[in-house]
Amino acid sequence: MAPEWVYNLPITSKVDIYSYGIVILEMVTGRNPTNGIPAVETSGEIWHQKLEAWVKGKKNGAAATSWVEELIDPAMGYDYDRNKMENLLEVAIKCTEAERHARPSMSKIVQLLQSATQ
Repeated sequence: MAPEWVYNLPITSKVDIYSYGIVILEMVTGRNPTNGIPAVETSGEIWHQKLEAWVKGKKNGAAATSWVEELIDPAMGYDYDRNKMENLLEVAIKCTEAERHARPSMSKIVQLLQSATQ
C-alpha cells in the first residue's frame, strides 16, 4: 500500500505509480506483497519485510552481477533477458520510492521501459 494511504497524505497519480511498481515486483519475484518476506535477525527473531524493502535490500547487498538472479521467481527458470529484467526491476524500484515526489511520472516510466527494448 502506498505510504500516502497509510499516513493520510494527499492522494495523487503517484499512488498509481507506486501500485504499478508493486505489480512489477510481484510478477518478477513471484512473491505476495501483503504477506511480507520472512527475514531472520541476528537474534534469531523472525519478522516480515515489505516486498519493496526486500528487493531494495537484495539490490544493495548483492554483488552487481547477481542481484537480479536472486530476485527472479524460480518458476521463470533462466528464460529471460537479464539486461531487460534488470531495467524492469530498476523501474519498479523507482516506482516504489516512499517519497511520492521521487517517483517517476508514467511518461518517464514508458520512456525508461522503451529504452530497454531498443
